Amino acid sequence: MNGVFSRLGVAALAAALVGVVVLYSTLFTVTQTEVALVTQFGAPVRVIDTPGLHAKIPFVQDVIPIDRRLLPFAIPGEEVILNDQRRLVVDAFAMLRVVDPLKYYQSVGSAEDGIRSRLVSTVQSSLRRVLGNRALLAVLSSERGQIMSAIRDQVNAEMAGFGVKIVDVRIRRADLPEENKEAILSRMKSERVRIANQARAEGAATAARIRADAERERTVLLANARADADRLRGQGEEAASRIYADAYRQDPAFFAAWRTWQAYRSVFATGGSRLVLTPDNQFLRDLQGPPPAAAAPPP
Repeated sequence: MNGVFSRLGVAALAAALVGVVVLYSTLFTVTQTEVALVTQFGAPVRVIDTPGLHAKIPFVQDVIPIDRRLLPFAIPGEEVILNDQRRLVVDAFAMLRVVDPLKYYQSVGSAEDGIRSRLVSTVQSSLRRVLGNRALLAVLSSERGQIMSAIRDQVNAEMAGFGVKIVDVRIRRADLPEENKEAILSRMKSERVRIANQARAEGAATAARIRADAERERTVLLANARADADRLRGQGEEAASRIYADAYRQDPAFFAAWRTWQAYRSVFATGGSRLVLTPDNQFLRDLQGPPPAAAAPPP
């Protein structure tokens, strides 16, 4: 009896092990970051993109997981000749996503090296085509975004048959070749100096023109101001002469006495003036006696 029970236990254990192996070969899990491609004897039969637990035919069907996330690929440095005959060593990278797992598997297989080699050659060809029509300053300026968009569109069009979508292509580094870096930098410096000198010359010409216009306007304003001043001065002197003449006609004796007193104040104001005059000099007549009586004003 013990032998029978022992044989039954071994058979049950073997059956359990076989069941575990069959169950393990039947069930598989699909995560949220991947898509499962089920193949039967190497030929794809279905695509599973729903995360969770799934089943397949054991020992007949296989499951190939394909990552659905953004996949970065580094593009090795490539020497590119630009439109202005300058050379750049361009180091780029690309971001792609698998959008058609079946076409992707049929085109390059499940290994990442298959898509990598095709992507690298496609991106390098597009870089040579697009950058070959651009100058160095365009690559180093804000136009780089437009350049990279054009490269991305070209790569997308060429990689459409592989079941992938190129989300982005970017230049990581763009360096001058070592053998002609110094010459190119010197030429760029000379070009910048020439542009700076031209800008300075144009600024100096503009400044001279502005100064000349300002000087001309200043001369015109001063001439007009002097003319107005002379005219006003002449009008004032004319009015003063008329007032003096009117005053003199009203009382010539008083006017003569007043003018004499003004002369006294001008001469003797400092207190140190000396006059050598004869006694009969008319300048001192008001100091020698009272002024003559004023005549009656004319009617």
